[in-house]
Amino acid sequence: MSNGTFIFEFLLLAFADTRELQLLHFWLFLGIYLAALLGNSLIIPAIACDHRLHTPMYFFLLNLSLLDLGSISTTVPKSMTNSLWDTRAISYSGCAAQLFLFAFLALAEYFLLTLMAYDRYIAICKPLHYGTLLGSRACVHMAAAAWGCAFFTVLLHTANTFSLPLCQGNTVDQFFCEIPQILRLSCSHAYLREVGLIVVSIFVEFGCFVFIVLSYVQIFKVVMRIPTQQGQHKAFSTCLPHLAVVSLFISTVMIAYLKPPSISSTPLDVVVAVMYSVVPPAVNPLIYSMRNQELKDALKKLIPSLVF
Repeated sequence: MSNGTFIFEFLLLAFADTRELQLLHFWLFLGIYLAALLGNSLIIPAIACDHRLHTPMYFFLLNLSLLDLGSISTTVPKSMTNSLWDTRAISYSGCAAQLFLFAFLALAEYFLLTLMAYDRYIAICKPLHYGTLLGSRACVHMAAAAWGCAFFTVLLHTANTFSLPLCQGNTVDQFFCEIPQILRLSCSHAYLREVGLIVVSIFVEFGCFVFIVLSYVQIFKVVMRIPTQQGQHKAFSTCLPHLAVVSLFISTVMIAYLKPPSISSTPLDVVVAVMYSVVPPAVNPLIYSMRNQELKDALKKLIPSLVF
């Protein structure tokens, strides 16, 4: 197997060898998947149907829910199917599509989290300029830029990754296809071109991270000067959930993509992958709905109308 053209399928990581543990994995992932589907599917119509939520913050939150639905649907159902049918196979084209879609949606989500930090910064630190800097047209343009930049960046990464000759077999040590795992299958030194692209992307993403950190430093300075506890509570209730999501997402992605191969281990890789690919889409709706009174009120109005 000296060239990628001879590979017709990849073998994904099996969570367990025994049938009982395979079924346990299936039911666990099914529960998480259904929770993510339910939570995000409720947030989207709740924001769309309630005119009081037609603000930049909720517009970005709606985009976040769309990205979460797409990202978890790209990885989890295939892993569940493999466990249910006791197989590990994924086609070459299926692996490429999965890698592209997940990386695209994850990168778009990262850019969107940066925009959400900017939104909170303007709302709290420059409230008089909020309507000017974050009008509806500006929000649409920024969201489109986040989706578009992520699309073309990941398209380049995917094309470059799958143009490499693969001579280390076809076994992927992960429950879905991702760039670091495919690079491990490439021939010696052939992967350096893609590594260079990843380093450039990391610098861009690090710049976003610095921007997020500086934004929240300024936000917390202003919040601590708010004279009333109610005002501080409202500000923290919208900022802390976002900061928690950003911290979890960024820290686990950096571990997955930047850790040296010498300290890599399959259990660690799987845990890290679950933390940035499965957990955020499932917990984001809970975090934002439980900490946001306006969204909770919109959901209370939406759910009875859906039931009856």
